[in-house]
Amino acid sequence: MECISIHIGQAGVQMGNACWELYCLEHGFQPDGRLHESSTASLADSSFGTFFSETGGGKYVPRAVFIDLEPTVVDEIRNGHYRQLYHPEQLISGKEDAANNYARGHYTIGKEIVESVLDRMRKMADLCIGLQGFLIFHSFGGGTGSGFASLLMERLSVDYGKKSKLEFSVYPAPQVATAVVEPYNSILTTHTTLEHSDCSFMVDNEAIFDICKCNLGVERPSYTNLNRLVAQIVSSITASLRFDGALNVDLTEFQTNLVPYPRIHFPLVTYAPIISAERAYHEQLSVPEITNSCFEPANQMVKCDPRHGKYMACCLLYRGDVVPKDVNAAIAHIKTRKSIQFVDWCPTGFKVGINYQPPTVVPGGDLAKVQRAVCMLSNTTAIAEAWSRLDHKFDLMYARRAFVHWYVGEGMEEGEFSEAREDMAALEKDYEEVGVDSGDGCEAEEDEY
Repeated sequence: MECISIHIGQAGVQMGNACWELYCLEHGFQPDGRLHESSTASLADSSFGTFFSETGGGKYVPRAVFIDLEPTVVDEIRNGHYRQLYHPEQLISGKEDAANNYARGHYTIGKEIVESVLDRMRKMADLCIGLQGFLIFHSFGGGTGSGFASLLMERLSVDYGKKSKLEFSVYPAPQVATAVVEPYNSILTTHTTLEHSDCSFMVDNEAIFDICKCNLGVERPSYTNLNRLVAQIVSSITASLRFDGALNVDLTEFQTNLVPYPRIHFPLVTYAPIISAERAYHEQLSVPEITNSCFEPANQMVKCDPRHGKYMACCLLYRGDVVPKDVNAAIAHIKTRKSIQFVDWCPTGFKVGINYQPPTVVPGGDLAKVQRAVCMLSNTTAIAEAWSRLDHKFDLMYARRAFVHWYVGEGMEEGEFSEAREDMAALEKDYEEVGVDSGDGCEAEEDEY
């Protein structure tokens, strides 16, 4: 069951770089795609064929495509440490960038490159025996990440119908922004991709900045620090596809357990333990301890407070030396905590995955080498906080029609803005209704779906 990774725009490409670096270390591949002599033993218990295809010369090539509308970021990979890992046709770049403009990525510049990208995707899909789905890495705020990603996802829905599409997206942070028009791009892309994406794991830069500063003691985190942290999360989510374990979870299982209604597909991601080597030396890191820290707002990848919302489902993905008995005890303890509320229509709420492969760390990275870790994906109504923050920023700018002419000039209609905004208002309402207790809102909810 193979998966194809698609890395779009600067954020997507740089996250991809960190992810494949980590995958290579986990599977024992050298930067040129050949196996380390010492790692032949690990071949037996690894099913990395889901993410790598083998060439005639015994080399392993990632099932991935890197796309950017301008060449500089992709050129860094073409000339970087892992340049021999990728087939040159997997690295696709255009001539001029989307200039932080959704309309350029979706309509004008993006249209020119989309056919060659789909052509490459088709060749990769033909090499798969049973393609399971696509993992799409992009940011909401940039032009390529928002505009081109949504164009590509629309086309993939047409060409590959029912195949799963999971997004790993960089969501605009509450305080810091790299572009003024992030709220426009984000809301337009969310509106376009809402029906094309099956599940979207969001990370926001500010939350990861804070984790790097507080938990890892990195005073001035660079994007490399942030991306390596994101890579650990992606690796935990995909570990069950690439290694054998006691309880393995595949792509469709995430959706089945985490997405109660098609539109409510934005789980909150938490990872533990995130600690530096000095601190790991003094901490116990038992299963109950790391499980508890998943419910701490400080370890979340999006700034919002789950204590203000209700959980619909939690998926706990453990890796390393973890036994089911400890997991059950940890979950039983969590259920007794008053601060963690589940919606009343979902009494059990926990899905567990256990994978025997312990987390690998990048040499010279910030994270400590630990024996066990957990990644929690939780669908909580609290994430609606993040949407309402973004909608408010959108409203402030759109009330004055600020910057709108740049989008209209690239062939977009102004009506698309208000249509996207209405869709987001509906999404906020959906979250509100899901959190209502059955006693007061059951009838209304049944009409809705």
